[in-house]
Amino acid sequence: MALPAPLLLGQTSVDDPKGGKEVVPPPLAVQPWCQTPAPLEIRIGIPGWLSGVSGDTGVKGVVANIDVPFHKILDHLTHVPLSLSADIRYQRWEFFGDGEYVEAGDSVTLPGLLFTNANMHLKTVGLGAFVGYRLVNCTNAWLALFAGMRFTYMEGDLSIFDNGDARLVILRRLLGISKKLDFSDSIGWVDPVIGSRGKVKIWRATSLYAEGDVGGFDANGGSAFEIHRQGGTLVKTPIDSSDWSYQIQGGLEFQLSRWFWTDVGWRYLKYDFVHEGFTNKTALNGPFIQGGVNF
Repeated sequence: MALPAPLLLGQTSVDDPKGGKEVVPPPLAVQPWCQTPAPLEIRIGIPGWLSGVSGDTGVKGVVANIDVPFHKILDHLTHVPLSLSADIRYQRWEFFGDGEYVEAGDSVTLPGLLFTNANMHLKTVGLGAFVGYRLVNCTNAWLALFAGMRFTYMEGDLSIFDNGDARLVILRRLLGISKKLDFSDSIGWVDPVIGSRGKVKIWRATSLYAEGDVGGFDANGGSAFEIHRQGGTLVKTPIDSSDWSYQIQGGLEFQLSRWFWTDVGWRYLKYDFVHEGFTNKTALNGPFIQGGVNF
């Protein structure tokens, strides 16, 4: 038996009550894959980063090596970390930023200087502000390029153990201290930053996100020095300064409800900063989780 053409096309015919003729309803509209999101979106989050710290850090030319894995960082925190992030999008333009405050301490070694250890206490403040533009702007996926600035403040307190080494007298003279081997220094700087970030929905309320950036570009380059061992004495020598940073992070985002979301992933941040007597060549690496609300 031959079927009417509308049935062959998967449509259902309906009798016209007036003329008795069959009326074919219009075909269902196919939703495009890329649907433009609402023009305005506001997101506020509270990030938590369980990062380990490894590398060289120093104040007044005295460089120490620190190595704290992420699963032990809670044992070394001396203050409750504070952090906040905000993200505003209008059409394709993005305005976002974040901030964090961390204090941590550890026993460190002094390679190339003395055969003794020291206690290092670090305070770190990071503030970032960025402007981005979405090259792809869909509800299912988006990709943006951004540029901005990152302000970093670091304060280091170093307490060297007096093991009777005769070179400690020389070190006191170079540092300008009399008796105790406790000293500190601080520095703050602003780096230009460029990067890219994006997100793609992979299943229902689950999305995959990624972000990476490069900063510094030797914008704060200048003179630098380091105190190191030379034969049986200690000397202060000039070294090359540097100012670079590299960051990458990614993971999964879950839209828990209309208003609430959470990110679960990994974050890596590398500093290469040497200026005057301050050294920060550390890598921060560990799991990242963030919860927030969107409007």
